[in-house]
Amino acid sequence: MTTRIGVVTFPGSLDDRDAQRAVRLAGAEPVALWHRDKDLHQVDAVVLPGGFSYGDYLRCGAISRFSPVMETVIEQAKLGMPVLGICNGFQVLCESHLLPGALHRNDSLHFVCRDQKLRVENAETAWTGDYSAGQEIVVPLKNGEGRFVADERVLDELEAEGRVVARYLDLNPNGSYRDIAGITNAAGNVVGLMPHPEHAVEPLTGPTTEGLGFFTSVLKQLVNA
Repeated sequence: MTTRIGVVTFPGSLDDRDAQRAVRLAGAEPVALWHRDKDLHQVDAVVLPGGFSYGDYLRCGAISRFSPVMETVIEQAKLGMPVLGICNGFQVLCESHLLPGALHRNDSLHFVCRDQKLRVENAETAWTGDYSAGQEIVVPLKNGEGRFVADERVLDELEAEGRVVARYLDLNPNGSYRDIAGITNAAGNVVGLMPHPEHAVEPLTGPTTEGLGFFTSVLKQLVNA
């Protein structure tokens, strides 16, 4: 049976097709999910892609959090379904309280677009099993509100529980606290990542193919579950 991974399209999503392509290259079947539809169409995992959902009005991800599809995503994530939020999708996960903290304006107050070196800190989540802890990868990053913030108690908790998934190396592009580029929930099935692994899956279009591991990781976990 083919593993089905849903990719949600919100009004203003930009990277939904890229995420679908990454899913396909990883060996799974991408399933397009519409933000107004509560039905997840029997998918095994969900990707919330990057972009500017609802034009980033109010706050990034704040309106998408109330989309009908998110009611089901939140419910299924709490039951263990793997969910990956990339860039704007990370913001949606924080607004949905599936992940702690928030994403604020970059400390430079400028939009940043660059190839970014990361260190994978946690290789035991549903989305990072194909990496090794400490592995360094390069994937594109593009955000204007990518600065991860949280109070010291939450930051200490994330560190102590090994829930920092990835950290910026060489340069912190947006002022994220403790150089955090991505985090996971306690169960390890929900991951939010500010950089874009879906843009590093093919030699022709990416700086590397080192982002594909996020998608092959979840496929292997689902197949072996």
